[in-house]
Amino acid sequence: MKFRLPSISRRRFLGRLAPVAAAPFLAAGCGAGPTVVPGIEVLLNREMSLIRGRRVGLITNHTGVDRRLRHDIDLLQARPEVELAALFGPEHGMAGMAAAGARIESRPNSRWGIPVHSLYGATTQPTEEMVRGLDLLIYDMQDVGSRYYTYLATLRNCLRAADRFRIPLIVLDRPNPLGGLTVEGRVLDPRLLSLVGPAAIPARYGLTPGELAGWMKFRLHLKCSLIVVRMDHWERAHWFADTGLVWVPPSPNIPAAMTALIYAGMCLVEGTNLSEGRGTTTPFEIAGAPWVDGPRAVEAMNRLELPGVAFRHTRFRPSASKFSGQACEGIQLHVLHPRRFQPLRTALSLIAHFRRTHSGHFQWAERHFDRLAGSEEVRSGIDRDQPVEEMLEGWAEELATFEKERRDFYLY
Repeated sequence: MKFRLPSISRRRFLGRLAPVAAAPFLAAGCGAGPTVVPGIEVLLNREMSLIRGRRVGLITNHTGVDRRLRHDIDLLQARPEVELAALFGPEHGMAGMAAAGARIESRPNSRWGIPVHSLYGATTQPTEEMVRGLDLLIYDMQDVGSRYYTYLATLRNCLRAADRFRIPLIVLDRPNPLGGLTVEGRVLDPRLLSLVGPAAIPARYGLTPGELAGWMKFRLHLKCSLIVVRMDHWERAHWFADTGLVWVPPSPNIPAAMTALIYAGMCLVEGTNLSEGRGTTTPFEIAGAPWVDGPRAVEAMNRLELPGVAFRHTRFRPSASKFSGQACEGIQLHVLHPRRFQPLRTALSLIAHFRRTHSGHFQWAERHFDRLAGSEEVRSGIDRDQPVEEMLEGWAEELATFEKERRDFYLY
């Protein structure tokens, strides 16, 4: 069911979903309950009045699919009562094949017979020319649940464009693959806002795209018309394995939902001269370099007895990114208990170990690490050997404040 978010009020959003008929197709999954129905199906089955007779611009990529893996583009083009007039693509492109950070060019013509405007090229925000003639924008992409992922910046920028050009934005909601209960990490210092840190939220924020859109609209003081088409059957305790949906890798280095969980912490390795496993079959599950003492790292990390995870010595040779073509020594994470695993605590402990034991080789990509971590204090704390546990305790108050604030924007 559609859900309109108020322009100014922070009142708790209320509402009930209407019952939905049993679906004729259930995707394979681990959850015992009914399969989650993504927003695109709710829109087409019950809320067509929102888009009937409209010229629509769709912000999406290859992850915008229904439970039968049919794409939004095809589904909307099959409906004669709506005109799909333009597409907008994020980082990695419409097919999700481009490498991280690769510039994507807009295309005036596409195989769908309509233009594809890149939001990760010459501009990251829809321009007046791009939205000219459109009646509304629709956003539908699968997120990974971490602040670093640039799809969040795309969502923020589309909200800004909707506000600037006075065009409604509809968000078709999808699950947060890491669930809606846990928050983790440092709340971003607003001075470090960037495409990998688009909002003052923790690294793991526990909101769906629709809920986050409501939070962003309020925090950015926007007055655009925002409508969230909610999912059916999603609950806050659901992780992706509980949804019954098929995981479509949102980018080349997030091949599985488990990778998304590990990425919530290990993305921080990008801000160092350690390889985070890009160019291997296990991105973000491994960390290392040609100069790393792998067995020593494994022994030290297993001695910490971090919850839900064990470590193994590994060797790897990346085919791309850092140390491409070079033999590397390192460490591999094995998540034994996903709901106990703490990605940020684990990644910071790992980085702190390499900083302390390989000081002659280890280097920071300072600005990038700070933007990922959310504060310069994280890096400086590791440099002065501040215990990770003490660092986490120092974030408890700001996390509690965010935890309380985000509840005003719950839709489930």
